[in-house]
Amino acid sequence: MLKALAARHGVGYAETLTGFKWITRAAPDLVYGYEEALGYAVAPSLVRDKDGISAALLVAEYAALLRSGGSSLAQRLDELAAEYGRYATDQVSIRVDDVAAIGAMMARLRAAPPATLLGVPVAVTDRLPTADVVTLSWPSGRVVVRPSGTEPKLKAYLEVVVADGSRDEATRRMTQLRAEVSALLS
Repeated sequence: MLKALAARHGVGYAETLTGFKWITRAAPDLVYGYEEALGYAVAPSLVRDKDGISAALLVAEYAALLRSGGSSLAQRLDELAAEYGRYATDQVSIRVDDVAAIGAMMARLRAAPPATLLGVPVAVTDRLPTADVVTLSWPSGRVVVRPSGTEPKLKAYLEVVVADGSRDEATRRMTQLRAEVSALLS
């Protein structure tokens, strides 16, 4: 949704690899950054890290502002979903006992990526040799698969977008996508 918001308001947007070192390098004038692993840089000129305290303070301040106007965070998110589509995210993590299994799973995915997810043809982007990341994307979603940098896990970050903002449809699609990706990586 951030990409759609930035485009509508004519401000810069950049996508990087997951990991905070990449986010802080996205732009010299970065004003906000985040990653799928739930790290937020809400004041990167003050705190050059994914800082939960500054993010929590900003959310609390915004919640108070919305409440003073008779609204709420949940209501504002629903308004954004109606305007930009409902963005739903989830994650599939596969823990392994032998880290060599992660390399084998990535090799298997690269050798035989799925032709479709949710019944829609996918485009495959492989970031080798720069990064051990495979992205499967289609007009209303994507899956980013990579080894964890800190644990013996293979991680898949899932995203679906429902244009009409329907929460039920987003939940249905995400449940189906989660099952498809779990089966693909197992």
